[in-house]
Amino acid sequence: MTKTVFATIIGRTNAGKSSFLNSVIGEKIASVSSKSQTTRTRITGIKTIEDTQIVYMDTPGLHKPKNKLSDHMLGVVKESVADIDAVIFMADCTKPINEQEEKMLKNMTASKTPVIFVLNKIDLLEKKSDLVPIIARLSGKFSFEAIIPISVTENNGIELVEQEVLKLAAESPHFFPEDMITDQPEKVIAAEIIREKLLNLLNEEVPHGIAVTVETMRERDDKDILDIDAVIFCERESHKGIVIGKGGAMLKKAATFSRQELENFFRIKVNLKCWVKVKEDWRNREGLIRSFGLTEK
Repeated sequence: MTKTVFATIIGRTNAGKSSFLNSVIGEKIASVSSKSQTTRTRITGIKTIEDTQIVYMDTPGLHKPKNKLSDHMLGVVKESVADIDAVIFMADCTKPINEQEEKMLKNMTASKTPVIFVLNKIDLLEKKSDLVPIIARLSGKFSFEAIIPISVTENNGIELVEQEVLKLAAESPHFFPEDMITDQPEKVIAAEIIREKLLNLLNEEVPHGIAVTVETMRERDDKDILDIDAVIFCERESHKGIVIGKGGAMLKKAATFSRQELENFFRIKVNLKCWVKVKEDWRNREGLIRSFGLTEK
């Protein structure tokens, strides 16, 4: 008998959802950055433990929408919690639960969705006893499967979350091969690796207006080299100059960091070429949002 459980990870931006997904899967399949709204689409991570397959779905962070892209991102979150086996609701324990989080929790508990509430970043607390009133208030207000304090950065408590998810598995065939860790196409993974490097290198305003697409990705017949051609799109001509940098320094640095991680992920030497183009105000243009693969299929 085989079992399957689908678990959606939701929470506000920078709560640590993507870091949790990468940690629990054991491979980096989701971009991680200190910048808000790093995750733009639903990212699936797959883990098969003996006869049970867990399908984790990372989602964009809860935030106030500012453009059409933001609307799509929040739509992904709402769709991802409908008819799901489990929700891992991740919160930053150093910040109070905000109105948007409260509303989402009320909706899910009202619909009887099994919710595992995870308080991340306990390593940042001076006193672990500070968690006691937080847990008491939450457990008194909402009905959770469990409330679990964790630290993703210290790999503390992650296995406890997984144990709770496993309890919700039901008899079912597996939907993915046992050795598969994500359903993300390789081109998408490569594009996200490049975007992550840019997010971490650039200043606060520019990164949110960046999209990356991988135009070609081809392994050479005569050598163990993977050729990747990527296009970095930004919203303004001034941003293009920032992305390229003086004498091409910023683009070169981003490409170098990206190539190193691409080689580590794909386990092959990578020849990466990047171009920068401008698409004015693309985050409010439905056609471009769709062409960049940032809408649900």
